[in-house]
Amino acid sequence: MPRSTPASRTAVGALAMSMSLAMLTAPAAVSATPVVTKDAAQTQAADRGQKASETTGVQMPQSYPFQPQLKTFPYNADDKSYAANLVGYANLAPRLTALMAKSDRVSTQIVGTSTSGRDLYLVTLTAPEKKHQTKAQTRWRELIQNRPAKAAKDKRLAADYKTPIWFSANIHGNEWEGTDASLQYLEELATSKSPEVAELLQNHRLYFSLTLNPDGRVAATRATALGYDPNRDMITNTLPESRSFVQTTQALLPIYSADLHGYTGVLQVEPTGPPHGENYEYDLFIPHNYAAALHIEKDVVAADISGNPLTPAGGIKIPYRDTPSGWDDYPPIFTAQYAAFFGALTSTVELPLGRTREGVMDPKSAAINVAVAKQVLRSTVDYVSANSDEILANQIEFFRRGVAGEPKVSLTEDNIAAVTGPDQWKPLWDVADNQDAVHLPRAYVIPAGVDQRSASDANALVKQLLFHGIEVGELRAPKTVDGTTYAAGSYVIDMHQPKKGLANALLDLGTDISAKVPSMYDISAWSYSYLWGATVDKVGDISDAPIRAVRSIDAPVRQAAAPKKAQHLTFEVAGLADYRALNDLLGQDATTWLLPTGQAVIAPQDRAKAVNAAYEHDVALRPSTKAEMSAIAAGSAKELEEVTVGYVGNQEALSSLQELGFDPVKVDAAAINDSPTVLDDLDVLWVSSELSFTSEQQAGRDALKDWLADGNALVGAGSNALAAASGFGLVSAVGQAGPRRSNGIVAVDTPADSLLAPHAQDYAFVYPPLSFTELGAGTKAEQFYAEGNPLLAGHWRGDGAAAPEAAGGKASVISGQSADGGKAVVFGTSVFFRNHPKGGIGQVGQAIFWAAPDGS
Repeated sequence: MPRSTPASRTAVGALAMSMSLAMLTAPAAVSATPVVTKDAAQTQAADRGQKASETTGVQMPQSYPFQPQLKTFPYNADDKSYAANLVGYANLAPRLTALMAKSDRVSTQIVGTSTSGRDLYLVTLTAPEKKHQTKAQTRWRELIQNRPAKAAKDKRLAADYKTPIWFSANIHGNEWEGTDASLQYLEELATSKSPEVAELLQNHRLYFSLTLNPDGRVAATRATALGYDPNRDMITNTLPESRSFVQTTQALLPIYSADLHGYTGVLQVEPTGPPHGENYEYDLFIPHNYAAALHIEKDVVAADISGNPLTPAGGIKIPYRDTPSGWDDYPPIFTAQYAAFFGALTSTVELPLGRTREGVMDPKSAAINVAVAKQVLRSTVDYVSANSDEILANQIEFFRRGVAGEPKVSLTEDNIAAVTGPDQWKPLWDVADNQDAVHLPRAYVIPAGVDQRSASDANALVKQLLFHGIEVGELRAPKTVDGTTYAAGSYVIDMHQPKKGLANALLDLGTDISAKVPSMYDISAWSYSYLWGATVDKVGDISDAPIRAVRSIDAPVRQAAAPKKAQHLTFEVAGLADYRALNDLLGQDATTWLLPTGQAVIAPQDRAKAVNAAYEHDVALRPSTKAEMSAIAAGSAKELEEVTVGYVGNQEALSSLQELGFDPVKVDAAAINDSPTVLDDLDVLWVSSELSFTSEQQAGRDALKDWLADGNALVGAGSNALAAASGFGLVSAVGQAGPRRSNGIVAVDTPADSLLAPHAQDYAFVYPPLSFTELGAGTKAEQFYAEGNPLLAGHWRGDGAAAPEAAGGKASVISGQSADGGKAVVFGTSVFFRNHPKGGIGQVGQAIFWAAPDGS
């Protein structure tokens, strides 16, 4: 069907505004409708799609409606949603089932499961489509992304493509109301008899992710059941919830994506203030995004929702206009900032009224927030549907620039006059808004062979890039680029590709933006190339000829190999998979040594165990050399046994230690004091949270002191680890912390005799940085911040001893040993931060095996 005209689309918004305020604020009734069994084939397809989603992405329906039987979850009286008369998680499936029974406009998919196993729902609202119609929509969506120049000329696409608009909610579990507003809005449109609504759904697909964090919704926690904030995990993807969001973004390719949050006192709608992400095509992003925010503001003010607070100026807060710094779109770790790399206009919507002191919502406040959120949904659909032709054209242009490999044109004061589209944003743009210039290479190359620090980390990085839809190739033969010859098997990320901006945002170093703005909302650096343990080279210029002899891959090339002969076998212990393999072997009591140069050697009688571990963890085994055997004979290699690690820390400590292959045991001062025998089965204690004993806990302190004297070790990070290691006489040093919010990628130097020298890394992440001075006798600097200003990218402002230059040349990692024989390693870098710096996690593995007691 031909697209509706802007005028007719605007009528949808007028219709929405006419709905009564009573309808907007009425609490959603809990449906008692039993689950209706739908077509069994659709249910089986949904189950297959759910199982496949983690590996192949979200499986989209072949026609609409798609109405499988939904799993029902038992009523949970402890669901904190009920405290505010909001929809409990267990009520979502019955409500959706009842709605599907009423309307052929409604489809529901399961696009993943939460940490605790709750289904993640994606609801589609659109006019019914037959298989050939859905197939055409899919073909056009792929054309937009992969052949955008052709898509721009496709008249059928221009006339019939149903532009996708996506709303998500409740990624922070204790920010509830976006779910209820979405569900109520869905129910209204699904059953509406209005011709304007019918026309809307002929021309668009409206998507709703009702709750991105159902575990947090039930428990009234911001974090997921794993203890992580999912809206900081869009590029690390530790969580199933964030993995689902990424895959849903890829599947939908929305032209507009809004994520509903709370609570900021007054309604807040993006776009953001500076600094702006350097890799966004901001000239395609800011004009309509700001105009949409202004449209929402006008409608919310006109709706005059009782109890909804406005700014002193009588409007809502739009960070681009109202927040000079501290609410930016710089890191791609958030939902909205991630989706923008798919050519979408995006917004994080913050609802106004906050929680009670008990951490739940007051029903009256919740009803006001629901009303405000529904108005935002209506106004967004009104604006985007009225301007969808132009917004879609911008999305196509976004991908065209990527495929063509055009140099990045950063938006600045000098070139904003030439930007077309709505221009309300232009008078507000100033020097702080200017995007920093970005040099786009022709490619990023991940070397194979001797030039690669860690083959296992390299493969993990490639797998991560492919997960994000980044195109990766493999050299079929050696190739010289910029004077460096890369071995066959090296990976190539050519920057002529649709997701050029995302690829560069993930792989490039970034910028030191300390002087640009006084404060940042969150992290200011995040590079895979510098923080994930693999060697990655930035080669050439975007305008160069392509690198030839590259074949496209859809998975990293497996490294696993093993000699057939029964003999001592060796593998490099450099990356996270290597540590998992090592811990696997030690868990099977395989006779294993760790060489001072960073290789593990396995005795011939354990060959079968070694081969199984190599293929399980994708590690290459080779015959041990004479020099390696001589090192074992001379006693310079450390014989290992299984290492049991306890930890005093949070979820990121647990996850990171698990990623190394350990099975960590959580302890604290109280646990040690109450049951000192908890230490008996531990070899190493990781410390990143406070470990201090009160005067009433002297027994615990004495037990820990005795345990360290038995040759056990303390390894940790930050001031808490320094305090613990110093308190037990393991190290002697003074720590100097940078400002609390300072963070970024720093250059580090590793001495040749350092425990970190095998497979040394040149970069680390800090948040905040901690440097060490006044090292006492027996305390050794294992790593240093680079001389001068070590900050390469990020935001670190401070004076005197807190300045980055003051940390230059100071120790960033120290080790020590007490007179009794206990060992310690203390990191001043943030090696476990949100499970992101994979290279830092690997360094912890080095420290643990260095510090652990020798095997038998």
